[in-house]
Amino acid sequence: MTLSTLPVTPEPTGPGAAACADAATIPAWYRTSPRLRLQAIARAARDDYPAWLSHVQPAAECVRPVRLAGLLTTIEAETGRLLSARSTADMPDGVIYKPCGNRRASVCPACSKRYQNDAYHVVRTGLVGGKGVPEQVAHHPAVFPTFTAPSFGEVHTRHVKRHTCTRRADCDCRPEPCHARRDLTVCPHGVRLACFARHDPDDTRLGTPLCLDCYDHDGQVVWNLHAGELWRRTTIAINRYIRRVCRERGVPKVEVTSERDGQLHTRRVWPVRLSFGKAAEMQRRGVAHFHAIIRLDGLDPADPDATVPPPAALDADDLKAAVDHAAATITFTTEPHPARRNGWPIGWGDQVLTKVITMAGRGEVTDAQVAAYLAKYATKSTEVTGHVSSRITHDRIDLYADRNGTHVERLVDACWRLADARWHCPLTLCQHHRHCFACAMRQLTADQDGPNPYERLQRWAHMLGFGGHFLTKSRRYSITFALLRGQRVTFRRTQAAGPEHTEPGEALTTLVVNFLQFVGAGWRTPADAMLATTSAVMAREHQHAARQHLTSLAA
Repeated sequence: MTLSTLPVTPEPTGPGAAACADAATIPAWYRTSPRLRLQAIARAARDDYPAWLSHVQPAAECVRPVRLAGLLTTIEAETGRLLSARSTADMPDGVIYKPCGNRRASVCPACSKRYQNDAYHVVRTGLVGGKGVPEQVAHHPAVFPTFTAPSFGEVHTRHVKRHTCTRRADCDCRPEPCHARRDLTVCPHGVRLACFARHDPDDTRLGTPLCLDCYDHDGQVVWNLHAGELWRRTTIAINRYIRRVCRERGVPKVEVTSERDGQLHTRRVWPVRLSFGKAAEMQRRGVAHFHAIIRLDGLDPADPDATVPPPAALDADDLKAAVDHAAATITFTTEPHPARRNGWPIGWGDQVLTKVITMAGRGEVTDAQVAAYLAKYATKSTEVTGHVSSRITHDRIDLYADRNGTHVERLVDACWRLADARWHCPLTLCQHHRHCFACAMRQLTADQDGPNPYERLQRWAHMLGFGGHFLTKSRRYSITFALLRGQRVTFRRTQAAGPEHTEPGEALTTLVVNFLQFVGAGWRTPADAMLATTSAVMAREHQHAARQHLTSLAA
């Protein structure tokens, strides 16, 4: 086969199917195959290759870019007059390539890296100010608490009493034995609850129960489901503790006027307010725990939306005491379930650590460390447990759930079983999956018994019951992702228009309105994926070399 007859685009697999190549699913043996090299050479030898490479540059690093087709128009902002219109049919490949924007590092490393950088700025801006946030927030009391889940059974762990390494990411310190016991306790299932191994950081046994049958898988997925409600109640308890301290120290209330139903209403409130940012991290055992930044602000009666310092009578130690008190006292019980008539108790575990955040580089933890820590976990999900999947459906549940399988398979099975609180399958060996005839017939009439508070477990079975976002914040804590993305779009359009058209700080006089529709995801061929990724890597290396050269010149 010569280059002229080599097909560059693979044929669709069926009627109406579009060709698509996902760079992440290309086998390693195929990446080095002669056929892939021939396809890449054929693509690079075409006359339109430079134009294509420039066209895909915005999404070159993305593993699975989105392909859009339609019309792009530019209109005048003041009058709405149409200035220009262009169809994607006149562009290379007839589509526009847009990065997928996935935040998970295991799905798309390039897009998750951008999300991580944005998350870093969102978190750190709430600590040091900037981008519209007053810089005086750097002097507000702030703490960094870590909330963990309680124990649902003993698991294999790796504990280092004293670290001598310089970087925890490359820790090579000698750990303690996992569960060294002299009595050699045996559980009711005949499993010895002891482990004398010193686990390596990448040991697959970490996070797995010593006895799978003793572990409370149902309680863990229910805790994951109610973790968001537990956090909400914790913030309420912290607020109440701070207000009680204000009352004890004689801090006066202030009058705040608000408009409701067309009338002005005045109420007296305490001049304190909590602002927070929170990141969730999935532990190896498959349960979420939270890292949070809690900042204490004041309240200006003349401008309730302004960010002002808190009363002088309150400091970071008071905020730390409020967090510790709330973590130790807040608990509630879920609604009854046929598997547990009295419900499950929901509360924080014993390992709650609260550190005071400092801005001067001294103290327990600094603002840069906290921001980097939260941004890192904002791009992670359940990868640490070994389970990576999209939303699970009835067609695929048997691939991931097994009541007598591994730890993660039992967690997924617990989510699926507990989702229907009123159904008891008459078959003894039923796994409550689609292949059971009784359960399949039950699914047709599942909506006849009214709402079920546990039905969300089935929706979030791929997240082991946790349905919250991995990075959240209060409204007044900091800036938003939308603001950062809007600034990035404005900057790129300004660069494209040229400095002669738009001065710094001046609003754009034209608007870009696009009429686009989704036509596919992924690169058209493995050769396209390889060429785009190679181009992005070379551009990144060039930027890094140029940055190092400028740094050496400045030194």
